[in-house]
Amino acid sequence: MIQLTHTEQAFIQAHLTADVRSLLLRAHPADIDIKKLAAQLSARQKARDKLPTWYAHEALIFPPPLSVEQASSERTAHYKASLVQGKRLVDLTGGMGVDTWAFAKRVEQVTYVEQQPELAELAAYNLPLLGATNVQVEQGNGLTLLEKPGFLNGSVDWLYLDPHRRNEQGGKVVRLEDCEPDLSNPSTLMKLFQHANQILVKVSPLLDINLAVRQMAGLVKDVHIVAVQGEVKEILFVLSQSSAIPNPGSINAINLTSHESIVFTFNEQEERDAAISLGDPQSYLYEPNAAVLKAGAFRLAGHRYGLQKLAPHSHLYTSHALIRDFPGRIFKLQSILKPDAKALKQVVPDGKANLTVRNFPQTVAELRKKLSLREGGSVYILATTLQNGDKRLLITHKVGQSDS
Repeated sequence: MIQLTHTEQAFIQAHLTADVRSLLLRAHPADIDIKKLAAQLSARQKARDKLPTWYAHEALIFPPPLSVEQASSERTAHYKASLVQGKRLVDLTGGMGVDTWAFAKRVEQVTYVEQQPELAELAAYNLPLLGATNVQVEQGNGLTLLEKPGFLNGSVDWLYLDPHRRNEQGGKVVRLEDCEPDLSNPSTLMKLFQHANQILVKVSPLLDINLAVRQMAGLVKDVHIVAVQGEVKEILFVLSQSSAIPNPGSINAINLTSHESIVFTFNEQEERDAAISLGDPQSYLYEPNAAVLKAGAFRLAGHRYGLQKLAPHSHLYTSHALIRDFPGRIFKLQSILKPDAKALKQVVPDGKANLTVRNFPQTVAELRKKLSLREGGSVYILATTLQNGDKRLLITHKVGQSDS
C-alpha cells in the first residue's frame, strides 16, 4: 500500500487546489515523489464535492481517480444506509469503501469484501480513521467467499452488492444479465438468499426498472430511484424472499438537494388507477424531477397534486394556483408561441434562454439552432406538444423554491 510521510501529507494539503498537470512539470525536492503525490491530489480533488468528509481528512490515502469516480457519493451512501438495520451486513463489492463506511453507522457489524487487493488494503487503512471500527475487511471474490466454510457462521441480516458493470473491453453495460454477478439468473439469487434475509442491490441509473423487476420475479420488495440535484445517480432494489409478489411494494423517487430530501413514494396500482385530466397551459407549469420521471409516475405526479396534464405523452403539468410542494421544477407562464425565431425574438430580445424539450419533434440542440437561441439567462422555454397536437414554446420564469 502507498504510505504517505508527514512531508508528503503536508505537500498534498498545500496543493489541494493546484493544477495537477502543472505540478508535474515543475521541479521538486528530491524527497518528493511527484507522480505519487499527483495521483493522490487528482483523486482527492475528485472527492471534494462528492466525498467532503473523506476530502477533509488529511491522513486518508486515496485509490486511483477512477475508483473515486465509481464510488458512491456521501449523500447516496447515507441514503442507502438508511434502508438497512440489524446486527450484520456483508458488502460483497466493497470498492473504495464509501458504502461500507455508511453502513457501519447503521449496522452493528459490517464485513467489507473486495476482489482487488489494493482497494481492500486501502479500505483496511482508511475506514478505522473515519471511525468505522466495526468493519472486518476481506479480500477476494464475494460470491466465492460466501461459499467458504466458516466465512459467515450463519446467515446475516443483509447482503449488499453493486454488480460489476463493465464488459471485457472496459465498456459500460447496463442490463442485469450483462453484469457480474448476473442477478437475472434465479440460481445466483437463490445462492445469495442462502446466506441473508434481505439483499440490497445497486444498479445502473440507465436500467429498465420494469424489466429488472420481472427478471427478479417475486423478490423485489421496494425500488428506490436516487437523484442528486436533479440527476439520477442510482437505482436500488431491496430484495426479500418474503415478497413473493409480481410487483414491488413501494417505488420511491428521491431527489437529494443541497438542503433537503424530496421523496415521492407510490406503488404501481396507484399509478394505474390515477385519474388525470388534460388541460391547456394555465398560470403555472410543473416539470417532475428526474427521479419521479424515471420511476414512471406520469399520471400520479399530476393526480396527487390536483394538476392537469398538457397532453397524454407530454410529462408537463399545469394549474391556475401555485402548488409549491410539487417534486420538481415550477414555472410561471409568460406567453405561448409557435416555434418561430421571429416571434421568439419579440419576447426574448437578447436571444438568451434555458431550453427544455418534452414530447417535441426536435432535440434541444436542433431547436436552439433553429431559434438562434443562446443558453442561459432567467427565461425558461419549455418546448412541448399540447393536447390538440400543436407544437408550442411555453415562455416562463422559474418560481423560486428548493433547487430541485
